Amino acid sequence: MMNRIFVAQPNLTGNERKYVLDCLDTNWISSNGKYIGAFEEAFAGFCRVKHAIATNNGTTALHLALVGMDLQPGDEVIIPTVTYIATANAVRYCGAIPVLADVCPETMNIDPNDIECRITPKTRGIIPVHLYGHPAEMAPINEIARRHDLWVVEDAAEAHGAEVFGRRVGGLGTCATFSFFGNKIITTGEGGMVTTNDDELAAKLRLLRGQGMDPNRRYWFNVVGYNYRMTNIQAAIGLAQVETVDKSLSDRNRLASWYSHALANLEGQIILPKQQHWAEQVFWMYNIFLRDGDEHKRDRVMSRLDEMGIETRPVFYPMHVLPPYRENAVFPVADLWAQRGINLPTHQDLTQDDVQRIAEGLKRALA
Repeated sequence: MMNRIFVAQPNLTGNERKYVLDCLDTNWISSNGKYIGAFEEAFAGFCRVKHAIATNNGTTALHLALVGMDLQPGDEVIIPTVTYIATANAVRYCGAIPVLADVCPETMNIDPNDIECRITPKTRGIIPVHLYGHPAEMAPINEIARRHDLWVVEDAAEAHGAEVFGRRVGGLGTCATFSFFGNKIITTGEGGMVTTNDDELAAKLRLLRGQGMDPNRRYWFNVVGYNYRMTNIQAAIGLAQVETVDKSLSDRNRLASWYSHALANLEGQIILPKQQHWAEQVFWMYNIFLRDGDEHKRDRVMSRLDEMGIETRPVFYPMHVLPPYRENAVFPVADLWAQRGINLPTHQDLTQDDVQRIAEGLKRALA
């Protein structure tokens, strides 16, 4: 029986073991230790921003950012309907209302043309999501935000290193958030980060992250904060990951080129990812879309691949079809394309032979 090909898996071939053992040997295993600051500094440099504030996961990073934006109950935040549910949940944690917008067919990212019509007097901000590693079109989004005096929080959980017109995500809005879950390009197992160029906001986020304790007066709390701190062990893994991230991105680009070549003869049945001219895409996931059919056809294709030992995932369900955020509204692009999308295996340990096996399996599954 052939080995199973997993949809994602971490690559831990750098200094991860060395740095973690150093944490254990020195007893610095909790939310203090040299690796936290070192990881924050390294990740800020990677994103080309002034500040990076580490958290214990990507969802808490997003919630922390929204609290930093002073999001209040009853406020509205515009988000794409196609995203991981944490984007909507973090808005709801603040008692605010996620207002859903449709997405672009080329990228599955929020459609700037659908944002402005959803702005009301209660709108406070926009959360563009750089879905699956392709950045959102930030120029028109930021222009809309400027005209309506809104903040912009980039949800860059899946897009470490992606760029828009040569500028890296993480520094394209008021602030940005990242996830370091085990399947991400940079991983700490669980973990997150908020990045910003705003000195005052960065200080506020650091205060809120550590229960709101006054940095100049231990165990004195002026505000209600959160325990969203990252451990030194997580940060040690993260620092090692940043040290090798250029190779990680290069490996994923090579993998994407293998896929595009191997799947070219199936383009009558599937749509391959296409990078927009203004973007530098990073392939957190290599996605394909069926040219016809529905969710049932997609699931049959995925089931057949699973029987061949090839794990896949569906593109995220749109928020407007999920029970917590269900709407009867029509989102033409999301309704059509989300049900046809499949994440193919995307990680650095895949070989060209693996990609050929996946391509041949997909051809049989589509037959």
